Amino acid sequence: MTTNNTKSTYQPMTANGNGTVKNGKLDHTYTLEIKRPQQNRTKVPQKVPFLSLYRYATEQDWLLLVLGAVAALANGSAWPILYLFLGLMLDDFIMFNTANVTLTDFDNATMHTTRTLLQFPSGANEDVLIVSDTFEQGVQESCIRFALVGLSVMISSYIQTASFGLTGERQTNRLRKAFFHAILHQEISWFDFHQTGEITSKLSDDVEKVKSGYGENVGIFLQFLGQIIAGFILAFSVSWELTIVIMAVLPVLVLSSGFMAHVISVMTTQEMQAYSQAGGVAEEVLSCIRTVMAFGGQKKELERYEKELLTAKAAGIKKGITSGLGIGMSYLFYSCTYALSLWYGPKMVSEGRISGGDVVTVFFCIWSGSASIGNLTPSVHAIASARGAAVAIYDVIDSEPEIDKRKDKGMKPKSIEGNIEFRNVRFSYPIRQDVPVLRDLSMKVNSGQRVAVVGSSGCGKSTMVKLLLRFYNHASGEICIDGIDIRDLNVTWLRENIGVVSQEPTLFNCSIRQNIEFGHEGVSDAEIEEAAKKANAHQFISSLPKGYDTTVGERGAQLSGGQKQRVAIARALVRNPRILLLDEATSALDSESEKLVQEALDKAQEGRTTLVIAHRLSTVQNADLIFVMKEGHVAESGNHKELMNRESIYRQLVTLQMFKKQDESILSDDDVRSLGRQSSLNDSVPSSPSSDSVKYSSVNDELIVPVNGNGKVHMGEEEPSIKTKKKNKKHKKEKTFTSVPKLSYWDILRLNKPECHYIIIGCIFAAFLGAALPTLAILLTEIIRIFSLPPDEMVAAASFWSLMFIVLGVVRAVSIFVSMLMFSISGELLTLRLRKKAFWAILRQDAAWFDEPEHNTGSLANVLATDASNVQGATGLRISTLMHEFVTVLIAVIIAFIYGWQLALFTLCAVPLMTFWGRIQMAMLTGTQKQDSHLLQEASEIASEAIENITTVSSLNLEERIYHFYCEKLREPLKKIQKHKFFFAFAVCCSQASVFFLFAGAFRFGGHLVAIGQMSSDAMFKVIIVITYAGIALGQAAAFMPDFSKAKMSAAKLITLIGLQPTIDNYSTEGLKPLKIDGAIKCNNLTFRYPNRPGSTILDSLNLNIKPGHTMALVGESGCGKSTMVALMERFYDPNCGSIQLDGNDLRDLNIGWLRSNMSIVSQEPVLFACSIRDNIAYGVEDELPQDEVERVAKMANIHDFIISLPLGYDTLVGEKGAQLSGGQKQRVAIARALARNPRILLFDEATSALDTESEQIVQKALDNAMDGRTSIVVAQRLNTIQNSDQIAVIRDGNIVEQGRHQELVSRKGHYYTLTMGQHS
Repeated sequence: MTTNNTKSTYQPMTANGNGTVKNGKLDHTYTLEIKRPQQNRTKVPQKVPFLSLYRYATEQDWLLLVLGAVAALANGSAWPILYLFLGLMLDDFIMFNTANVTLTDFDNATMHTTRTLLQFPSGANEDVLIVSDTFEQGVQESCIRFALVGLSVMISSYIQTASFGLTGERQTNRLRKAFFHAILHQEISWFDFHQTGEITSKLSDDVEKVKSGYGENVGIFLQFLGQIIAGFILAFSVSWELTIVIMAVLPVLVLSSGFMAHVISVMTTQEMQAYSQAGGVAEEVLSCIRTVMAFGGQKKELERYEKELLTAKAAGIKKGITSGLGIGMSYLFYSCTYALSLWYGPKMVSEGRISGGDVVTVFFCIWSGSASIGNLTPSVHAIASARGAAVAIYDVIDSEPEIDKRKDKGMKPKSIEGNIEFRNVRFSYPIRQDVPVLRDLSMKVNSGQRVAVVGSSGCGKSTMVKLLLRFYNHASGEICIDGIDIRDLNVTWLRENIGVVSQEPTLFNCSIRQNIEFGHEGVSDAEIEEAAKKANAHQFISSLPKGYDTTVGERGAQLSGGQKQRVAIARALVRNPRILLLDEATSALDSESEKLVQEALDKAQEGRTTLVIAHRLSTVQNADLIFVMKEGHVAESGNHKELMNRESIYRQLVTLQMFKKQDESILSDDDVRSLGRQSSLNDSVPSSPSSDSVKYSSVNDELIVPVNGNGKVHMGEEEPSIKTKKKNKKHKKEKTFTSVPKLSYWDILRLNKPECHYIIIGCIFAAFLGAALPTLAILLTEIIRIFSLPPDEMVAAASFWSLMFIVLGVVRAVSIFVSMLMFSISGELLTLRLRKKAFWAILRQDAAWFDEPEHNTGSLANVLATDASNVQGATGLRISTLMHEFVTVLIAVIIAFIYGWQLALFTLCAVPLMTFWGRIQMAMLTGTQKQDSHLLQEASEIASEAIENITTVSSLNLEERIYHFYCEKLREPLKKIQKHKFFFAFAVCCSQASVFFLFAGAFRFGGHLVAIGQMSSDAMFKVIIVITYAGIALGQAAAFMPDFSKAKMSAAKLITLIGLQPTIDNYSTEGLKPLKIDGAIKCNNLTFRYPNRPGSTILDSLNLNIKPGHTMALVGESGCGKSTMVALMERFYDPNCGSIQLDGNDLRDLNIGWLRSNMSIVSQEPVLFACSIRDNIAYGVEDELPQDEVERVAKMANIHDFIISLPLGYDTLVGEKGAQLSGGQKQRVAIARALARNPRILLFDEATSALDTESEQIVQKALDNAMDGRTSIVVAQRLNTIQNSDQIAVIRDGNIVEQGRHQELVSRKGHYYTLTMGQHS
């Protein structure tokens, strides 16, 4: 099964992924081609072909598409047909009026052009009655035609909406599955170039964009296309000459509208990008809020946030100006079109070439057709966006990663011995190809050996694990298992035979049982429990209320570090792997947890080939072979004894980690054996009920999880009483800003008070705009009236009223421009002010406020992103809309009742129904993504978690299982959404048909009133047209109601948030600011409970004195309260009882800004911001930090040489949360940031835990130098780092049980002695 006799040579060119057979032998001539991410390609198509959007359509989908397309075209042609029938009916009215003028005998034959059409005089003769009957019969026939058109609209609209809605959801479901499946099977290098947020955004937002390109938008596009085609065909068939005259100005209108739409689209994109950047700043700051507090970064972050908001504000105002100008010009062009057509039309009527009804038909057909051209723009834009979004999605789906598990290629040996060999391996990460990581690495591990790999940070240790798992392909050389190059092996088979436990193990948000079962599909409960026992995890799991069915929370957050690590070991062991890879598996654990996990690892390694990567060399002394790596290659190898007998690098590393010799001599073999028994005993006893900090309880009510200050979580704490829980809930409810007061619309408008002068001017011009619509109705009816005039009067009247159309167009253009400009300015200023104030208020709050579950980063970022916009949605341009709608309705109702109260009442009865369906119609145009998004929430969570933890998913071969989970979560939402589409289609068809039925009823009743002499023809047209405009205005106002409801809630939340007064005010200017600080710290009877968990005491009457300039080390088990002490020193919280004094002053009496400016903190998991290394180091310094000072502190932190080795040096961006740096590198940058402030008090919370031995020793010296002359508090788990401390305090159960110097405490053989021996052993 081995190929040891076969020579394999790899050249750094391209790789086909398979060997070839030559002369009966396997030829391994490989070339490696690093695939670049899509954005690095020089030629990328901007859009996919339109038909390619339908690549996931089935035969049934195509049938629905054809049916929907025919229905959409028929639906669109309904309006032009209605206008044709309207023209025929208008001719009946004109003939009726003309007949009445001829037949009636009264003395007003010379009528002025401004008169109204005649009503029947009393005593009309029999001829008039005959004309009346004929007229009413003709009107009735026309109204029946209207109703039939409305019925056809109902049917066609229902088919259109249902067909495109159903096929859109079906195809989107398949696209979403295919895209997620492709994402899961991408190479790990692909994820190096794409952040999790970017990928999940594409999976949700971009897929929805693609759906808009083949769903309802296509139906809407075809509907308006049908309206255009039918409109122009009917117009040409009725009067080609008038149609050509009207169409003369259309090209200018279309081109200008298209250009303005493009400009507005670009500006909208710029505005959204600016707001997105601001949202990114806010989310980053909120996720690192304690770092911001500690370093006094609120002012910097507010300025950074405001800078992005100002960019967005400028873009928003520009968009408002452009929109106002564009819409105003469109109104003017339309008015000119009206004027031209309604001047030339009567001229043709006076010459006897066409009838008045023909003019109206042509006018409205061209008007609806040209308006439809503008209405096509949103659909065309949506389809274009879909084609653009599909490029990236299809590119991922169609890509063939070099390491592709879907192909199921490669050898699958029946057995595996576990021999591993690296031969001259070279490698650089694709994201940094100019930085070599492995340089001709060669090493050999025999089957069953326990081999350790040690070395400084960045030497390539963890990279070996990634290459062995084939997360990446190496550039040259060979990596073999049992003599077979791993590139010849099946990737799935390879990973199935390797178990991995990493430094930060990832658990999924499901039960412990399922997490372990992820290691090997189909294992029994007995096998799961056996694996847990081997991992020393069974005991603590069984002690949980739900045992193996306990949900571990997101990323295992409900378990402590040691518990997570042991579950991860059980997951690795349950697959019974032949090869076990341990990558820093115990580096972040405290002594007690490390001992338990190390025992589990020792059991796990039995009978397996084990590769251990470690910083703590005490954990690898029993290894069969130790490889020492330096600068990407093996510098030396041997077992512990051999390497210690040489003048080796390893010996130097071990020497650095060893305790002082005099300390070791104190410890006898009996002590060690005794301590071993004690440790075993400790493991069987529940851990201390105290904890450092407390998070809210998990999803399971009975699982209460205390959390320490480092973010670690521990089970087993006492359950608080139900009464206490209720009090806590009440306390939370009172504290949260989501409990909001009720507000009226006037309360919301008051938020815009500083911009009242803009609003007043905008309202005045909005009122002019509102009056323009009823005026337009009057003008249209006057044009219709003049068709009954004599020819000479007809031409003169047409000229006058056409000029009035142009005047009206100018008034509308100016009004819309000024009102949009004023309300854009007021709206953007309001949004800027509200977002800034809300962000200011959030940064003002204390740490306890952020501990509340409802104040998590996502919720707060959402408040900033949406609530201010929601408020603007009820103010800004909405005020303009409401004003002009109010004026329109008011004037329209007055006109309607003046000219015909009976018809006005009849028509108004139907308006509420039309208004209701108008809201549904608006919903169709805006889409249903928001309504459906909550149904896809569970699937989105699965996708997000899998993508975020893709390396774990890949190493466990979970791609297909996760994919099937995802598909399951999509199944039920698809059924519900499809069912929703049928109801939605019914609502839409009613919406579109209601107008036709309204016209039919109104004209029938109005025609009857005209026939019996109760009102005139022009009065009837005035009433119907103005009421129609009033209905449209009411429909738009009704569509505003959801925005108004959101605005009320959002405004109330923001007002409450801005008014929140925290217990510890980060902006407080009160308090003492001593000119001098010595650094004497005294804790008096300190008692503390976390506010969100008042039933759990963390510190209990603790007393501690720290002399000025002295170093105090705090040690103890996880959860004893060490990190809480640091949090109290920073005044993240205030103690419940007792006090902390600095130079005799209670911390609560000192100015909080001054206090924190004299402190610096370095935590175990340091947070860096997504900016340059220079900016991160200078973050805590208020004034600009000179470059030489930046370099000085970097050198002190042993990071300068690494930084200058980077291509961009100090300008290198560290990525999101410092993702582009290793743990040790991040830690050293954080130390440099702390030292840059030159503080009087230093707080180190596990400051060197993530460093390798060599770096730790150098940084420790730097820290020792930094602490010289300063008061320092050091929280440590590695006790060798605090032996030189002036005082060491051992904390247990929230109190100090021992205190003294290192040698003194060791000689007492108490708690500190136990902790020391636990690490030494």
